[in-house]
Amino acid sequence: MLGIGEAMVEFAVVGDDTYRRGFAGDTLNTCWHLAQLLGRHARVGYCTRVGVDDFSDQLVAFVQAGGMDAQHISRDPERRLGLYVISLTGAERHFTYWRDSSAARRLADDPTALAAATRGWGLIHVSGITLAVIGETGRRHLREALGRARAAGTRVSFDPNVRLRLWRDAAELRAATQAMLEVVDIALPSFDDEALVWGDADPQATLARLERAGVGEIVLKNGAGDALYAVAGRRGKVPAPAVAVVRDTTGAGDAFNAGYLAARLLGMGPQPSCAVGHQVAGEVIGHHGALAPREALAAARQVLDLQATRP
Repeated sequence: MLGIGEAMVEFAVVGDDTYRRGFAGDTLNTCWHLAQLLGRHARVGYCTRVGVDDFSDQLVAFVQAGGMDAQHISRDPERRLGLYVISLTGAERHFTYWRDSSAARRLADDPTALAAATRGWGLIHVSGITLAVIGETGRRHLREALGRARAAGTRVSFDPNVRLRLWRDAAELRAATQAMLEVVDIALPSFDDEALVWGDADPQATLARLERAGVGEIVLKNGAGDALYAVAGRRGKVPAPAVAVVRDTTGAGDAFNAGYLAARLLGMGPQPSCAVGHQVAGEVIGHHGALAPREALAAARQVLDLQATRP
């Protein structure tokens, strides 16, 4: 499984006027959790572009230490990693970004390198943030590369993950998303995003719209509410369990994606896969920052290990 997107330096609140430096980004968060959950059961890689500075070196080392393949992380001598700081109101997060000179904006500029990076994977995961930061030319290169990968048997998962401020306007966002859906097998949207951008009246309207777009597998996240799925014409919902301690909701949707995709990669059905997604998201929101400590994922990892070893 390969993730493609923007990795950033993260400063997360851990106390009064105290921040912890980490690395994050929506597709990176998903891939990091996937690598912790799947371990030896699957290869997980990450594709991005970084600079040649110390933070970039540390990001590459972080990816490798997390058990991910870093061979498709390219270097840009003219740019650096983007950065963001998390501010909290209770457990709800707010972000301040410094990303205009992010090297990841150029990750899809070279179609030959992108074609090589996307070749030979069972699943490739991208997001709406990926689309936003790489620009119109990068989006065209990415769609072409994903189209060739799908023709060779790769599946594509896509979290629209709406960040309106990254786009010129909502019309550009809608056009780019609609074009992307033509090469998507699994869609992992959030209902609040879809209602904002598309005016969907309720979650069922979102499922129906994405089905009309030709997406065969859809899982709709809805915060602390039920996750709804539509897979090959079958629909269902999976309630989110109550979480005793909520410290920081950063990365909850990315973590859900990881749990769901990990379970699906190991052959679990949509309903139990959604349950694993909820389980992983619940661990993440109990900790500060976008990533849960590896030890906090032990229960979810045990479920997946049992699935992987079934005859």
